[in-house]
Amino acid sequence: MVSINELPENILLELFTHVPAQELLLNCRPVCSLWRDLIDVVTLWKRKSLREGFITKDWDQPVADWKIFYFLCRLRRNLLRNPCGEEDMRWWRIDSSQGNGWKVESLPGDHGTNFPDPKVKKYFVTSFDMCLKSQMVDLKAEGYWEELLDTFRPDIVVKDWFAARADCGCTYHLRVHLASADYIVLASFEPPPVTIEQWNDAAWTEVSHTFSNYPPGVRHILFQHGGKDTQFWAGWYGPRVTNSSIIISHRTAKKPASASALP
Repeated sequence: MVSINELPENILLELFTHVPAQELLLNCRPVCSLWRDLIDVVTLWKRKSLREGFITKDWDQPVADWKIFYFLCRLRRNLLRNPCGEEDMRWWRIDSSQGNGWKVESLPGDHGTNFPDPKVKKYFVTSFDMCLKSQMVDLKAEGYWEELLDTFRPDIVVKDWFAARADCGCTYHLRVHLASADYIVLASFEPPPVTIEQWNDAAWTEVSHTFSNYPPGVRHILFQHGGKDTQFWAGWYGPRVTNSSIIISHRTAKKPASASALP
């Protein structure tokens, strides 16, 4: 009988590339010092990233920590649910529903234009008085652990799309907060309201913001948007919103937080 540890290290590394990442860390790494050292080696996580299509063979961008990079790529997705109204208002908290309230319509809509991405079929639309809706994202529930958030602080990319009807002016609002476990706001993005005049081109506009090097302790993200029309017409003539997203990037803080900075 031959012990598996007698295999050449490059063969062991190749075997480990086929083992699920969580199994590697939870069950394989504690087995012995040899396995621990191999599982901590940069080559393993670079191979796993290549095998799962996160990078290509000619990848030349610098990566501070390949293990963290791999897990961020595995977790990468839109953290907002039902961003395009395919499930009507499900997953959204209605913070304000004045006028005739919120409604979901199909693109392009009356006096509207097609969305740049043909896969997006619907949008949310507001009324003649303030309409706001929001989602609160729990980062730990989504799989992001404390050390990852506090030490490496990956970039948090927030995007939203809005448009007006061509025949009616409107005002669009957006507010995004990064909050602690106790919902204390640690960083925010709240641009001035955007007012679009009547008889516009009804073009879709993207809003984007990246949170980088934010304070340690972020556990929740509040995303809120909406608005109202400026003509006070009964019905749904306010800003249209769709394809909203919150994505945790694989890019991490240039300087990891020091131990003294952690809660």
